[in-house]
Amino acid sequence: MRSKNMNTFHKEERLCSKRLLDLLFKNGSSFLLYPFRLSYLFAPLDDAPRFPVQVVINVSKKRYKRAVDRNLVKRRIREAYRTQKQVSLYAVLPDADQLLLLSIQFVGKKIYDHTFFEKRLAGAIKRLTTELGIKPITDADQGH
Repeated sequence: MRSKNMNTFHKEERLCSKRLLDLLFKNGSSFLLYPFRLSYLFAPLDDAPRFPVQVVINVSKKRYKRAVDRNLVKRRIREAYRTQKQVSLYAVLPDADQLLLLSIQFVGKKIYDHTFFEKRLAGAIKRLTTELGIKPITDADQGH
């Protein structure tokens, strides 16, 4: 069940389950595309998920001691993901009874502005789709 306005970030889209987080970090694959490290794994589900992806966003406490800085970076990453997920990720995922678990870890050394995050996260999502073996949708495929 997908709604018309997907530029939101619902609670169901957040990866909170300890069991699924352990599964993601033990069995998942990952790649680094500076300033992000993405870990991903398809997990089977019993019932049909409302959203095809669950995501967790991490910022290192070791690198950013102040919570204000960590929260700023997480907020910018969340905003970039929220605006790009429908076109870049949800549109190309196969409709299946599997859930994509995704971890976005910020490994950068400085705090960037939101346009940098948007460009880099778009590149990271594009690489994720190629790693998953999914052909990204282009404007020619959509008939534009």
